Amino acid sequence: MRTTEYAPGRLVDVYGDPGGLAVLLWHGMQADARTVLRPLAGLLAGYGVTVVAPDWNSHAADGGRADLLGSVDFTREHADDIVLVGWSMGGLAAAGLTVDAARLEVPLAHTVCLAGAFMAPDPISGRILADELTRGRVGAPFTLLHGLADDVVPVTASRGFAARLKGIGWPTELVELAADHGSIAGADYDPVADRYSAATGGLPLRVAGDVAARIAATFGR
Repeated sequence: MRTTEYAPGRLVDVYGDPGGLAVLLWHGMQADARTVLRPLAGLLAGYGVTVVAPDWNSHAADGGRADLLGSVDFTREHADDIVLVGWSMGGLAAAGLTVDAARLEVPLAHTVCLAGAFMAPDPISGRILADELTRGRVGAPFTLLHGLADDVVPVTASRGFAARLKGIGWPTELVELAADHGSIAGADYDPVADRYSAATGGLPLRVAGDVAARIAATFGR
């Protein structure tokens, strides 16, 4: 793994060699939290793909849009195909980019949302994403993974979004896991500091292993 900049002052961890398929991995609302996803990123890199895990700031004036799109541009310079994976607010952003990918001219092979916060305004468009879905406008397939024990973003958020996607004919799979909001991304939550950090063992790493395998299955590994 090497750390570099995808834009001035904006850091990104890159795993593996450039070329071929890349997994672009977006963290959640916690600003500049790429290190939280290092366990999951490392597991994904073990499947022989490039993994790009950038910092981004959902608290910026634009909701993080410039950071997110900048990381896409960086990834496109290092890969032929992109599987986009986002967690929580990052999952919502991943879905937003996927829905608007044709207009933004971003080629995506597959999108995986981990505990996507689909009830909030999308950082890419600034709007409620479900309102942007229209029949006949279909892009990269979705896989939605959500923990049944998630008490931050309820599993009903993914159930509702999956139903809307399927209702317009968008290829979508929803998988509900024995996980909570942090463990689905290989993260631990510190209630005192009110922050997530990379898990070092136990259930979160076991769940992350399962999640990584499900993501890898979307690109045939």
